[in-house]
Amino acid sequence: MKDFYIAHEDEIKAGKTTDVYFIRTRKILEEKGIHKKVFADISTTSLPKGWKWGVLAGVEEVAKLLEGHPVNVYSMPEGTIFHPYEPVMQIEGYYKEFGIFETALLGMLSQASGIATAALRVKIAAKFKPVYSFGIRHMHPAIAPMIDRSAFIGGCDGVSGVLGAEMIGEKPAGTMPHALILTIGDQVKAWKYFDEVMPEDVPRVALVDTLCDEKLEALMAAEALGEKLAAVRLDTPSSRRGNFKRIVEEVRWELDLRGYKHVKIFLSGGLDEESLRELADVADAFGVGGSIASAKPVDFSLDIVEVEGKPLTKRGKLSGRKQVYRCENGHYHRVPAEKKLEKCPVCGARVEPLLKPLIENGEIVAELPKAREIREYVLEQAKKFGLMLD
Repeated sequence: MKDFYIAHEDEIKAGKTTDVYFIRTRKILEEKGIHKKVFADISTTSLPKGWKWGVLAGVEEVAKLLEGHPVNVYSMPEGTIFHPYEPVMQIEGYYKEFGIFETALLGMLSQASGIATAALRVKIAAKFKPVYSFGIRHMHPAIAPMIDRSAFIGGCDGVSGVLGAEMIGEKPAGTMPHALILTIGDQVKAWKYFDEVMPEDVPRVALVDTLCDEKLEALMAAEALGEKLAAVRLDTPSSRRGNFKRIVEEVRWELDLRGYKHVKIFLSGGLDEESLRELADVADAFGVGGSIASAKPVDFSLDIVEVEGKPLTKRGKLSGRKQVYRCENGHYHRVPAEKKLEKCPVCGARVEPLLKPLIENGEIVAELPKAREIREYVLEQAKKFGLMLD
């Protein structure tokens, strides 16, 4: 008997996390001797909250899920910006060989892409200032590493989760909790003890809203740690905020007035895309929780678009194989696979096909880049194509 309601990797790879009707479908196909090769698209017709673009994530996990099975998979590279109605991944093979994995692979892509998209939107709202993902406490710990990875590749500068950071080859990021100050019983002692105990490579960031007014505690921290103090963190609860932007401006004014211009201001606590648009100009860095970690998944679906080499799909979908091209200026073009584009029909710039071989007959043939490389790719696209918040 398991202690936690979680699936083991072996159970996921064995297809035990599938919806039961896929098991029934495979049984019928096997008993009736139906052995047909199909080609399927994975795409979405809409994005959460009416967003115009998304960040594709979860590709590496899907590759590991389908590795060793007799299928061909084509995919946009992980971290690619995509839009509704564009296939982000395609699977070719006998349906009874991969159908039971539909539930798992859609879940992998849907949730990871939702988190990565939310992370990039937050990063843009923060005007590309440092943003850290602090939200794993809002979700089941079994998926904490996936959340951290998705948030990081979506644009976050760091993640708080110890295991998640370890798995992506990064150091976990964080400051201090209110619990430290309350347990010690004195904020100045807590800040000093933090400085005395923590290694030199850990930034000295003092939490300054536990017992007193934020600007008072900020000055207390600056006086206690002097040049060592890298930043003060305001995690003021909404019930005490009033006008949070004005509170931050007061803290900045008082620090500057007393010669502590080197002390940065770090904000956290219930921040989201909307609030960051207002606060981006008055603070230096942000810790964001649930609005990234609990982001709504992208509603991907897998649809057969070809059976035994003939275009065929359900109502509301487009049949046949497709390719998605993108030009250097960020124009996207979804076309039938046999239509080869050399130049962008809109601006005449060079184009590249985005759907590329990921798996050939069960073998992973594409490079699976590290999380930091994917993150750089995501931010490069955001800046190059001038992605805007809707």
